[in-house]
Amino acid sequence: MKSLLASCAHRSHPYPASLSWVMTQCWDDLLFAHWSFDPAAIRHLIPEQLALDTFDGRAYIGIVPFKMRKVRMRLMPSFCGVSNFLELNVRTYVTVNNIPGVYFFSLDASSLLAVEGARTWFRLPYYYAEMRSAERDGKYFYESRRIDRRGAAAGLKVSWRPKEVMPATPDSIEHFLTARYCLYTISGDNSVLRAHVHHLPWPLQTAYADITVNTMLDPLGLTCEGDPIVHFSRTLLTVEWAPELVP
Repeated sequence: MKSLLASCAHRSHPYPASLSWVMTQCWDDLLFAHWSFDPAAIRHLIPEQLALDTFDGRAYIGIVPFKMRKVRMRLMPSFCGVSNFLELNVRTYVTVNNIPGVYFFSLDASSLLAVEGARTWFRLPYYYAEMRSAERDGKYFYESRRIDRRGAAAGLKVSWRPKEVMPATPDSIEHFLTARYCLYTISGDNSVLRAHVHHLPWPLQTAYADITVNTMLDPLGLTCEGDPIVHFSRTLLTVEWAPELVP
């Protein structure tokens, strides 16, 4: 953990060294599938306190299925039945005070405990879903169906095969979409909260994806048109801080 926390040169902003991290996670077999949109189509969907971040004049929404593994709180062990589960995020990109981050439209998970904990502690829109994944001969399969009545119906069925390793250079679209070291959410009194995340640069690969079901943007009134920008990451160790009020 010391070597991970000491590796900071790749970050756009420092993590809060004066505060203790509270959680660590491994993100495995992760697929980034991104579609571009006119910023006007997304601006009204995010809180007015957040500035929508764009790349070459386009806004992006990512659908991100992956495995959560070894989730544990600081000074506590991981527990097999609680620490490993599937997750599926729908996200866009924002800035606050020139610090880039992620804004989540939804987060589906196969662990009801994780859903309730993240809703309470991180104030994030988590939903319980029936999910399954598999890997056969280097090809990955992932399926999710939201069953949580607090959210509109949404689902995804996708398979993908990773290809060559690729760097995310600072001015690239890959860097814009993935080099995000915090998330933003809004508190009950409409204050902006920032939760920092730290990890090494993403070990990205290009990938081919076959999406047969995708209704994840239906609750937003949006449609994924055209082929997405697709990337794969095998595994990444991360450290998280509790949400803090943005001054």
